[in-house]
Amino acid sequence: MHPILYSWRDTLPSTIVRLLAYLGGAAVLSIVAAHLMQPRPMVASIMPKPRPEWAEVERPFAAFALTIPEAAGAPRRYAIRRNTDGGGRKDVLSLGEPNGTTPYLLVEIYRPGSEIGPFGDPAKTIDMLTAGLGTAKGMQSGGDVGTKFGPFPVVNFTVDNEGPRRCLGFAHAFSDPRLQVAGVFCRPGTESIDTASLACALDRLTLVAAGSEPKVQKLFAQAELHRSFCGQRDPIIAATPKYKLLWEALANRPESRRAGR
Repeated sequence: MHPILYSWRDTLPSTIVRLLAYLGGAAVLSIVAAHLMQPRPMVASIMPKPRPEWAEVERPFAAFALTIPEAAGAPRRYAIRRNTDGGGRKDVLSLGEPNGTTPYLLVEIYRPGSEIGPFGDPAKTIDMLTAGLGTAKGMQSGGDVGTKFGPFPVVNFTVDNEGPRRCLGFAHAFSDPRLQVAGVFCRPGTESIDTASLACALDRLTLVAAGSEPKVQKLFAQAELHRSFCGQRDPIIAATPKYKLLWEALANRPESRRAGR
């Protein structure tokens, strides 16, 4: 055999080995380079906001109404809030402005889901509802006020936000159906509010629609049987055209006059 062929045969294995070593080294280098050039994972610099406990329904369909014709000129609002965890619902009705120069009435009807067990203490419920009015001062029990739904525990207090306002807070819970009616009733000044005015307002709270909740329908139907129609014998409270408008009368009715009745 020619000597050149012998030389090629002897050097071929070492050449293949070196070539494989080069290729392996190149592969390792490419893997390392790809790892180094890989972009670092993005870390969110802003933590996501926690989900709110209550979410407001954009287009609320009213299930309740607060019919006070004498307050036709007062701003009216209706809101529905849903609990994001338990599914509870709060219907919030209001008349007037919280810090205006006329009376302000807010009523909240709470139908809980699985987010709570028993309802809390009425005083704590009232305290939560006063958050948007300013700092409540001098809270003290005002006894009970009789309404078509039964006796409501009442709390007297004052708030001073753009002027002093006298307020009554109220709350009453039912076990079957699970439902709570609570709210606040305020007017400018420091003179106390006659609880008969509050009873009149609550007697005018009516049910508009609750087709899927027959127990709620029954509750309001039975309450209508006990309605006092705002004290028809009281010309200040009664809704009759020949007397001052109820909404104005409540704003200006002196305590001394009420005490003498």
